[in-house]
Amino acid sequence: MGVDESDTGPQLAPLESYREYPPDEMIRRAVDFHAEVARRRTVREFSDRPVPREVIEHALRAAGTAPNGANLQPWHFAVVANPGLKAEIRRAAEAEEQEFYERRAPREWLEALAPLGTDPEKPFLEHAPYLIAIFEQRYGIRPDGSRIKHYYVTESVGIATGILITALHHAGLATLTHTPSPMGFLNDLLGRPDNERPFLLLVAGYPAPDARVPEAAGRKKPLDEIASFRD
Repeated sequence: MGVDESDTGPQLAPLESYREYPPDEMIRRAVDFHAEVARRRTVREFSDRPVPREVIEHALRAAGTAPNGANLQPWHFAVVANPGLKAEIRRAAEAEEQEFYERRAPREWLEALAPLGTDPEKPFLEHAPYLIAIFEQRYGIRPDGSRIKHYYVTESVGIATGILITALHHAGLATLTHTPSPMGFLNDLLGRPDNERPFLLLVAGYPAPDARVPEAAGRKKPLDEIASFRD
């Protein structure tokens, strides 16, 4: 007979992966990591240079380690390298972006975007070697077709996406988070099921040799504006 886990409780294993460092080394590692991620910039001009698929695969494995609600891992990463499919995604995204800029976006939003220089044209969706469509699974589906409730879906997928972006940056690639609204066309073009909802479209590749980035985006709030300490 199988073991009924409800009677035995969770099966626990020793914590063997944790590493502790002396305080001085902890500080050095924290400083080094901040310096590493502070170099990251969102890029809108990409090279079409090929990227080894293995880099993307390992970055996705890193994303898959993210903490998440009840360890149900409510995400799916649909990776697109096919030029024809990238062109279809660009056409669909630009149609939604045109509506956004011309009709949907409130004036205040457009004013906030102005320093970044964005517009409805999204050539990076074809130029970059990889598009990663990230989906959040609102619920899981058992083999018999019944549903499994997922918990903290958006939070979980957001954390995984942050790890993915950082992993790609660490490997030497540039990224762009793109969120055309609505994004239902991604389900249709990528054949994703109804229980999945597009979270964002992550563009990944090498920056173009002459890539330029908005100066305004490099200005980050200082620590005392984003954190508080109660000692």
